Amino acid sequence: MTPSFEPLAARMRPDNIDDFIGQAHLTGKDKPLRQAIERKIMHSMILWGPPGTGKTTLARLLAKNANAHVEALSAVTSGIKDIREVIQKANELRSHDQLTVLFVDEVHRFNKVQQDAFLPYIENGTIILVGATTENPSFELNNALLSRTRVYVLKRLTEDDILQIINQALRDEKGLGDRTLKISEEAKLRLVMAADGDARQALTMLEIASDFAVDRGQEEVISDEVVTDVLSGKVRRYDKGGDLFYEQISALHKSVRGSSPDGSLYWFSRMIDGGCDPEYIARRLVRMASEDIGNADPRALEIALNAWVVYQRLGSPEGELTLAQAVIYLACAPKSNAVYKAYKEALQDAKEYGSLDVPLHLRNAPTRLLKKIGYGKEYRYAHNEPEAYAAGENYFPEDMPTKQYYRPVERGLEIQIKEKLSRLRELDKNVKKTSSKTKLKGDE
Repeated sequence: MTPSFEPLAARMRPDNIDDFIGQAHLTGKDKPLRQAIERKIMHSMILWGPPGTGKTTLARLLAKNANAHVEALSAVTSGIKDIREVIQKANELRSHDQLTVLFVDEVHRFNKVQQDAFLPYIENGTIILVGATTENPSFELNNALLSRTRVYVLKRLTEDDILQIINQALRDEKGLGDRTLKISEEAKLRLVMAADGDARQALTMLEIASDFAVDRGQEEVISDEVVTDVLSGKVRRYDKGGDLFYEQISALHKSVRGSSPDGSLYWFSRMIDGGCDPEYIARRLVRMASEDIGNADPRALEIALNAWVVYQRLGSPEGELTLAQAVIYLACAPKSNAVYKAYKEALQDAKEYGSLDVPLHLRNAPTRLLKKIGYGKEYRYAHNEPEAYAAGENYFPEDMPTKQYYRPVERGLEIQIKEKLSRLRELDKNVKKTSSKTKLKGDE
């Protein structure tokens, strides 16, 4: 029997694919990883998924079934020297027709040089690389490494998956099956919910709870009170630097953009509950106010900024209510990305057209010399013009066509802005028509 001091999560690793729970899209009948195991076919791969979803277990099952020698590295503690030692050993085994599977946990933590070190040995078959990562490989791994591996996406385990894993641990002798443990279904469900899709978390909490089970002769009881104690202070899975962080802020942003105050408030609360810095959310709210609301409701920017200031003055938890108020206001506000799109277009033109000269009539002329050579000449002071608008005036460089970047939408205050701009453009057209007629008369 496996020594009892080994953690329950380690003891419960399945020895064959039939005992593996979850990831049916990869391990179900005729699915890719099951076929690889059944056919004893190994290929380099990246297993990407949240913590506790079976990445390490699947890697071990693949290697075991292929009768391969397994080497393991952790990118957190290993360097180039460790990689070279593994490669050297793999070369020796290869000379004896022995396949080596190199399992690299947290592979995204290797830098570019370290990742590149694997490439020639993957190509010539010295090693089969199986990397595990909780981060998006598209962002964290080199394209060269990705092109030589196949990425499998593991999903967060369902509540049914976690419940099966808990029940399996309670009845299996290599787990807790050699003890007469009794735990209510309600307590199990609380462990399931607290695990948040992470099998390792579920088994760790179950093991701690079993240590405090009360011996009642014929059975050991894990009481609801013990489960409460184990779960107290439990923080939801929330990686402040990883995919979950960006997934949740993305969900908040999209909910605000989609005018869903309830969805927005939920994701805001998820992030606060998970330990996100409220000031980070405050900064993002200011961005949303400009990007997704803009001039349709300029008050949104003011409210977002005020909420940020109030939070800084009150701190947590009082200040978080102000941020929640801002979240709801932004979600309910009329939406326009006209400012955002206009800025992006103008920025692109600024890069494309380069350093075109400022037209003379738009230049400042603070000295006699500058006035003499034409700076500011023919500039029309808008306040002296009818309707305080210099109709027909050009505000772009001479070697660049006149552009329209800002296109207000038919929502909120931008309805009025659009009407005003349309009126001003009509004035521009009238000036051009008049100029054309005058020119024709002059030609005659």
